[in-house]
Amino acid sequence: MVFYIGKHPLKAAPRRSGVESESQDWATRMAALARQARHPALQAFYQAGAVPSDTAIDQVPLLAMDFETTGIDARRNDIVSIGLVPMTLQRIRLRHSQHWLLKPRTALRDESVVIHGITHSEVAKAPDLNALFITLLERMAGHVLVVHHRGIERQFLDAALKRRIGEGIVFPCIDTLALEARLHRHSSVSLAARLLMGRKRISLRLPESRARYNLPHYPAHNALTDALACAELLQAQIAWHYDAKTPVEALWC
Repeated sequence: MVFYIGKHPLKAAPRRSGVESESQDWATRMAALARQARHPALQAFYQAGAVPSDTAIDQVPLLAMDFETTGIDARRNDIVSIGLVPMTLQRIRLRHSQHWLLKPRTALRDESVVIHGITHSEVAKAPDLNALFITLLERMAGHVLVVHHRGIERQFLDAALKRRIGEGIVFPCIDTLALEARLHRHSSVSLAARLLMGRKRISLRLPESRARYNLPHYPAHNALTDALACAELLQAQIAWHYDAKTPVEALWC
């Protein structure tokens, strides 16, 4: 369920620029990647393909995904939890959601524990991603992923798989942070204006982005809760600024 009230008068999709320049034919790219992949699980993931780029967003199978990690550098850090929430533009399927704790291959730093609350004792009992990545890829297959800042989920999963099977991964996603940045690219406030009038630069963080759509506050830094928060945010963004028949190519990257 989406908890927002009112609608923004703007209904047409924004002009294609910025992040939209990354739009591509993911169906063709996935077919090519299937021929190149060596691991059977990756082959199956790519063979599941992607919807045609002109598919209306209300017809696209979506999967909201969020990671908690040991740090912010995918080359040096690892994934400690994964949250998945299947959805469409019309419905969020919490009953089919998934939340995994993982044992990272890099040290769980005290600063990370403070942020996400996952302790050393919890990850010590958790499985390595090796035990779960095939199931993860099966859940992802055929979906467009929904994330808030694709630099985390794309880069961390790519790096994590390279460490474990010697192959990385790419996948189509809709980045709610990038959509929010696109909508507010002309709303940046100069330093002089902030000093003279006390105005602040617009925050693109997940909680602040949700607040602009009157979505409820959720505690941050739980992978499952953040995946749900991201799913609701996308629904609100489409309802306020786009149309249900907007082609997915205008949104994905």
